[in-house]
Amino acid sequence: MANVVRAALVQATWTGDTESMIAKHEEHAREAARQGAKIIGFQEVFNAPYFCQVQEAEHYRWAEPVPDGPTVTRMRELARETGMVVVVPVFEVEQSGFYFNTAAVIDSDGSYLGKYRKHHIPQVKGFWEKYYFKPGNAGWPVFDTAVGKVGVYICYDRHFPEGWRQLGLNGAQIVYNPSATSRGLSAYLWQLEQPAAAVANEYFIAAINRVGVEEYGDNDFYGTSYFVDPRGQFVGETASDKAEELVVRDLDLGLIEEVRQQWAFYRDRRPDAYEGLVQP
Repeated sequence: MANVVRAALVQATWTGDTESMIAKHEEHAREAARQGAKIIGFQEVFNAPYFCQVQEAEHYRWAEPVPDGPTVTRMRELARETGMVVVVPVFEVEQSGFYFNTAAVIDSDGSYLGKYRKHHIPQVKGFWEKYYFKPGNAGWPVFDTAVGKVGVYICYDRHFPEGWRQLGLNGAQIVYNPSATSRGLSAYLWQLEQPAAAVANEYFIAAINRVGVEEYGDNDFYGTSYFVDPRGQFVGETASDKAEELVVRDLDLGLIEEVRQQWAFYRDRRPDAYEGLVQP
């Protein structure tokens, strides 16, 4: 496996319908493949608007099974076509009444490797997610892909250090963090939390945000998606805060071992002293 992985992410504007939204992401993926990318990830519930700005039962229509629903099936075909690993965030229905904010991970040959379900579900103005989603119950999987060990953490999860750490303990080298976050009270955290998590856990993070204003509210999604390395440094520039963008960057996975030897954070952990952290 190559030490340097060319990785991609997409921050996108909502098109108005699922078919054109998926088609647009397919074209971004093909362009990333032309640029040599071997892995790509999309934003939170990428094939839909961010409907959680409102609490309306009509929006359950965006949900579909994983992995056998139409979007993940189509993304498996895209992975086979492009030879890329694809991280696919969608609204999942498991059975009647059981809905999750989910990301499927598909290997470069189109095989379905598994899913991550968002653990931490917000319920505040403009982000009424508890109306739609159950808290994730599938743990903190790390997937052994063609490019290395890949994990997923979704949007609001990023405020909670425990999951970042568990992904590191489970062997993650790259963690995709698909999001939908808007300008406002916590916007300044966007370029603070993921670099800090990359440092604390000594792996790469792909931070993906939507961009633009959508039809179900006035949230102004500010883009500025980026890759950050285990030293907390951006890999290249961040994306635009106003426009759709495909970001392709080279990630030197050799840096992970270098940083872990230099800073030795995993060596100096004290799990024997942390019991109180998990008490309710």
